[in-house]
Amino acid sequence: MKKPIHIILQIIFIILGAAVLANGMYASRVCNMNAGIIVNILLGIVTLAYGIFYRILVNKLPKWLIGLYYFGIILIAIVIPTMFISGGTDNVTYEEDAIIVLGAAVRGEEISGALQKRLDAAIEYYQENPDVVIVVTGGQGPQESITEALAMERYLMANGIPQEKIIKEEKATSTYENFKFSKELLDEYFSQKGVSEYKLAYVTDDYHIYRAGKLAKIAGLGEMTHCHSNTHKSIILPSGLRECMAIVKLWIFKQ
Repeated sequence: MKKPIHIILQIIFIILGAAVLANGMYASRVCNMNAGIIVNILLGIVTLAYGIFYRILVNKLPKWLIGLYYFGIILIAIVIPTMFISGGTDNVTYEEDAIIVLGAAVRGEEISGALQKRLDAAIEYYQENPDVVIVVTGGQGPQESITEALAMERYLMANGIPQEKIIKEEKATSTYENFKFSKELLDEYFSQKGVSEYKLAYVTDDYHIYRAGKLAKIAGLGEMTHCHSNTHKSIILPSGLRECMAIVKLWIFKQ
């Protein structure tokens, strides 16, 4: 490999590493810390270091290790965009009886931008189907002063959704539990109304649509329709990285 190519590649990796690291640091300030942000920051550090010491490392590191690193970068560049694109298509019919809004981070008592987008999508749905019941689901995390469900209920009510149209599930700590505990509440709710079967939809971020649908089936809710909220561009990478790890976990442990 000629020296000019070494220089070009070194510059590319330095710029890429610095950008990825900066993105991870920014995400850590606007979102609750999670595995995706940690991996984002580590990926930025590794890529930046690889760029800075590029000409030393390409001669010292085993070729298989460098190849594995390149393969990982290419895989991320393909899988994460595919995940977001495939999750950006909705299939709700606006004839559903209930819609489940999956919880997301709350900072203190303030909903995150991601959670607000999910709730706004649910409000838009409600405007098309005012007969629907909205389930807000999510317990209280370590950086949260109240449950996600309570914060979600407050936001919906502040934006014109009647309280009697909201069912609050406040125990869940995972997507699987979101669906499992919501099903229990919905079964009881519709049973009291003499309804044995009901149609369901769920709302979550675009990148989360695939895994959420699989977990809904595992939780016993069967086939559900869905609508998505768009992920802010600043957290696409950490969200995508975290979701990739969660999908692998789902494939292995089925939960």
